[in-house]
Amino acid sequence: MQHMLSALAPRGLPSRLLSLLMLAALAALLLHEPARAADPADGPVGEGSESSGEGDKVGSGIKGSGLPVPRFVSLRTKEVNMRIGPGVQYPVEWVYHRRELPVEVIAEFEVWRKIRDPEGAEGWVHQSMLAGKRTVTIRKDKARVMLRRTDSDASTPIAWLSPGVIGKVLKCPRNSVYCQVEIEGYHGWLSRDEVWGVYRAETID
Repeated sequence: MQHMLSALAPRGLPSRLLSLLMLAALAALLLHEPARAADPADGPVGEGSESSGEGDKVGSGIKGSGLPVPRFVSLRTKEVNMRIGPGVQYPVEWVYHRRELPVEVIAEFEVWRKIRDPEGAEGWVHQSMLAGKRTVTIRKDKARVMLRRTDSDASTPIAWLSPGVIGKVLKCPRNSVYCQVEIEGYHGWLSRDEVWGVYRAETID
């Protein structure tokens, strides 16, 4: 570095000025050092989406998905970091290890989503860690829940489900208190009051 600067500097350049030039060049190199990589569990910044075709749109000065808030989504992978703020510079408060767990998006900031989980915990996750796939989980305040053969109060059971069991939502008909789900290969119906992950008046086709 010193040899290169000496070759470029005019003859007779004071040594003090040469030293200052060397310090400035060194500082410039340090400033352009590659930043620390984000935690893989947070996902690659700028990649991924909660559903096909989701993009970042400008609204109220903050980039977001343009999708309704609040809304339900699910965890995309088996390991997801929840942080106390929207960025990798914020500490990790919780690490989820339940792929497809339903969570509720309650706020957005650029590529970060503030979520609420079935236990009521709230924090920020990267959008690439969320999927548009709709799932539900049996509410923890239920001792056990009947998976019904039909969407009727008089239906016979297919199986009995324990709290915390996760199922894929197939449909929630309009004006129906039941949703059809798939759990471990079984298709049946659950009451909206028995699960967490769908809204009371929501229609899912």
